[in-house]
Amino acid sequence: MVIYLLYESPSGYCLLEAHGLDEIRQNTEAVRASVSDLSRFGRVVKLIAFQPSQSALDALNQINAVSEGYMTDELRSFLELNLPKVKEGKKPKFSLGVSEPKIGSCIFEATKIPCQSNEFVHELLRGVRQHFDRFIKDLKPGDLEKAQLGLAHSYSRAKVKFNVNRVDNMVIQAIFLLDTLDKDINSFAMRVREWYSWHFPELVKIVNDNYLYARVSKIIEDKSKLSEEHIPMLTEVLGDEDKAREVVEAGKASMGQDLSPVDLINVQTFAQRVMDLADYRKKLYDYLVAKMNDIAPNLAALIGDMVGARLISHAGSLTNLAKCPSSTLQILGAEKALFRALKTRGNTPKYGLIFHSSFIGRASAKNKGRIARYLANKCSIASRIDCFADSSSTAFGEKLREQVEERLDFYDKGVAPRKNVDVMKEVLENLEKKDEAMIDASEEKKKKKEKRKIEEIVDNEKSEKKKKKRKAADDSQSKKKKKKTKTEDDE
Repeated sequence: MVIYLLYESPSGYCLLEAHGLDEIRQNTEAVRASVSDLSRFGRVVKLIAFQPSQSALDALNQINAVSEGYMTDELRSFLELNLPKVKEGKKPKFSLGVSEPKIGSCIFEATKIPCQSNEFVHELLRGVRQHFDRFIKDLKPGDLEKAQLGLAHSYSRAKVKFNVNRVDNMVIQAIFLLDTLDKDINSFAMRVREWYSWHFPELVKIVNDNYLYARVSKIIEDKSKLSEEHIPMLTEVLGDEDKAREVVEAGKASMGQDLSPVDLINVQTFAQRVMDLADYRKKLYDYLVAKMNDIAPNLAALIGDMVGARLISHAGSLTNLAKCPSSTLQILGAEKALFRALKTRGNTPKYGLIFHSSFIGRASAKNKGRIARYLANKCSIASRIDCFADSSSTAFGEKLREQVEERLDFYDKGVAPRKNVDVMKEVLENLEKKDEAMIDASEEKKKKKEKRKIEEIVDNEKSEKKKKKRKAADDSQSKKKKKKTKTEDDE
């Protein structure tokens, strides 16, 4: 039986025929030994046909098709032209060796050409890859390496699918960092409280907020030095003059022990670190809000920035979240409870991460499951709009939020909500009106620019005419003067 080899090179498809395999008896070790030697391998494998790629885009499409396991029209026509025809009812006397079994099964289904992909075929293809530049005579030195490098870059870029406008990985990393920062700031602030309360224990009852406590401890430093001069600074931090006076009075009558200057310096540096972390946490939150407005504006408008970012990070990406049905989105984050309920045959959870939304907190106990299901439905719509829409806007998210508000009123007061179709039509009409207004404004700007250009041209022409008239007048006056001088000379 004759074995043909299909090799997908960066520069095109290549079809080779393997001879003398009965002598080798399909021994992989013998093939491994003969692969390194071109003189031996060239006797076994010979080139039949080569179809070069038309462009870099064509090469990328072909290699994507091979990796995903389906046959393109170009590959089918190439095989049908260069391979013997398979007759119905008869066993073919050849087989086609391919590197991927998926593409082999696809070729067999479409063309009935028998394909095989085993270790023996892989060794033969390895030899073809090693000596490919010797089989194709027209290739110049360095052409194959350039084609491989270019195709590898384009293939990797297509697989990564990097989009500058929608980098949802930034949102995932930001929300993870926010959660860890919250835990760290909380634990560090408790450590500052415990550390400084040895020196000033009464301050804990007066200042409850962790961040304000760190700032106040940084201002006070040593409680024995507290005086009326510290009141304006404490008032600026606490926002209340009475509290500032209370802190000063408590410092004068404090029961805490005195600390050495070295201990106070350590407490102050640690409090400063906690303050820096809290400031950075605020900046990171603002960054997350800005990113969510760029990536998923409708989801952020519907359910909030934090909950939307947690949904995206739990799903893995905005595309994965858009692919999730609303029933899956409803219990995202409650997988353990779901599997526990399935094992014990108990009640499945009603909500996961969307429980942190304000809508579920506002609903009554009996309606929490209903509003969670409705909210998950709207979230799936919003995520799909954000993922697949060409232009980003918050119009859909705001209308979806209004629908959830109407559903809450329906559960509480019985007011009938609007239908989703009517709401979506209204949004589309508003967007069309805005687009028309933008087009009209741009056209008006163009007309104004054209008018200005025409006016400038007319002004330039008028000024040139005036200059010509002045020159003509000057020339005539100069001629008259010359005539007068001549006549005077003659006289």
